[in-house]
Amino acid sequence: MGIQALMERNPLRAAVLVSAVVVMLSLSSCCASSAGGGGQLLHPVILIPGSGGNQLEARLTDDYRPSTLTCRVWPPVRGRGGWFRLWFDPSVLLAPLTRCFAERMMLYYDRDADDYRNAPGVQTRVSDFGSTSTLRYLDPTLKLLTGYMDTLASTLEAAGYEEGHTLFGAPYDFRYGLAAPGHRSQVGSAYLDRLRLLVESACAANGGRPAILLAHSLGGLYALQLLARAPAPWRAAHVKRLVTLSAPWGGSVQVMLTFASGNTLGVPFVDASLIRAEQRSSESNLWLLPTPKVFGNTTLVVSERHNRTYSAKNVTQFLQDIGFAEGVEPYRARTRPLGEILPEPGVPVTCLVGTGVDTVESLVFGAEGFDAGPVKVVYGDGDGTVNLASLVGPIKAWSDSPAQVVEVVELPKVSHTGILKDKSALEQIIRIVDSINLNATSTSPHQST
Repeated sequence: MGIQALMERNPLRAAVLVSAVVVMLSLSSCCASSAGGGGQLLHPVILIPGSGGNQLEARLTDDYRPSTLTCRVWPPVRGRGGWFRLWFDPSVLLAPLTRCFAERMMLYYDRDADDYRNAPGVQTRVSDFGSTSTLRYLDPTLKLLTGYMDTLASTLEAAGYEEGHTLFGAPYDFRYGLAAPGHRSQVGSAYLDRLRLLVESACAANGGRPAILLAHSLGGLYALQLLARAPAPWRAAHVKRLVTLSAPWGGSVQVMLTFASGNTLGVPFVDASLIRAEQRSSESNLWLLPTPKVFGNTTLVVSERHNRTYSAKNVTQFLQDIGFAEGVEPYRARTRPLGEILPEPGVPVTCLVGTGVDTVESLVFGAEGFDAGPVKVVYGDGDGTVNLASLVGPIKAWSDSPAQVVEVVELPKVSHTGILKDKSALEQIIRIVDSINLNATSTSPHQST
């Protein structure tokens, strides 16, 4: 079957195959990569961003039905083929354009297909897969304000890594997630296929040396699923170590605030009510809700209006009461099972976690309801976004397994995104990478510093 025929019959599969060919061709000339000047052979590093951690492009088709005239004409200038940067663009800060942004970012759950899809008339893509370009800065014209993984990537480059030779990026459409067995997740599964091919290509281009997966936040959950769904021989041949930064293994209480009232995440001038529906529609946000395995029956939310308390064990009731009944079935059947069993990675893992930063632990909503926002917020330990129980609790079971090597490194006063730039965090990352490249990886089952 030719590429054109494959594009017509299965465009997503064709995109995966084409991207794999491009990656392999781009790597074909670097099979003897080594550290700058020293001749040291390096294990390739693949950076996997978190939610919102890479640029996302969109194109509007004739099926797009804008809610306002502003949305019909914005943005006035679009790139080749009609593509424009959807995330991140500073126009989201302006209320009329915030609405346009939100309706284009929306996902819809198709019950008949048992899968998520874009809004009608909105096509999206992630460009430069295999490169770190779209995850260094969320807006390349505002580098000072939207830097994400650039400091981390630059630190690795200073240690001898080279873009496209030993250093790679694996951006993705972070709105989508994965689903429990028996349920479709076309976009998320296609990303795992692309990631697997990138790992294989990076290894082949570097003398067969297995890769180091360096994943932030949600990227850690994706990386874990990649490893859990791969056979043991593949893991042993292709992945040297999984290094996670601020991985929310058991979800985050803060995500309940996002679902209840919307969450601007500190971005100024943005009206949370304008983006709440879009945030609720995100499949990956459902994945980040607190899991019963970690939070149990602990009260996380109180609603005085409903005279009810909510824990991780009655999230379905919470979704009903906030007015998001359409999210109940996807959460119950597709998403919640992913957090009930956290599979062992099957490769050595190092988890870097920030501690000692005020993190939302519980929320109280008053008589005015969820729309008005919480009247009281109680804070506890964590990295400012993810609770400490979620950062370290679920992986304790891995430490008890004689077959699983686990290292936990706690970084006091380092925040969820600060871990990508903090000096102590970067030093730990380089320590880990250097020890691997020097063939001196620690085999101690558990370490906390």
